[in-house]
Amino acid sequence: MRRPQSIRGLAHGRDQRLQRGQRGVSLFGLLFWAVVLAFGGVVVARVIPTVLEFYTIQRVVDRIAASNPSTVPAVRAAFETAQQVEYSMVSIRSQDLVVSKDNDKLQISFAYDKQVDLAGPVYLLIKYEGKSR
Repeated sequence: MRRPQSIRGLAHGRDQRLQRGQRGVSLFGLLFWAVVLAFGGVVVARVIPTVLEFYTIQRVVDRIAASNPSTVPAVRAAFETAQQVEYSMVSIRSQDLVVSKDNDKLQISFAYDKQVDLAGPVYLLIKYEGKSR
């Protein structure tokens, strides 16, 4: 006995869907991506404060260079004053600043390393370096 065309067409479509396989994310894949995203979130959350500190130091150095102090001790004193106001600048001291003159313009440069502990014995080392504009 022959099936009507409409029923045979439905059965054929169902067979094709079963042959293609399931699509989507498995539970293992979901857990894998959740762990990867969580680790990335932890890294970003621990790195952001160091980046903000770098930009704060950069802004202070630019402001000091724009005021054009006459001596190196004046540059260091201005940085220490700014450091007392900006409590987030703890990675660098005024002695770490390198002060020079370039074409009658004051140049202040600095460099420091920051270690961010991630988990146990795993650390992330970030090397920051900047100079006045």
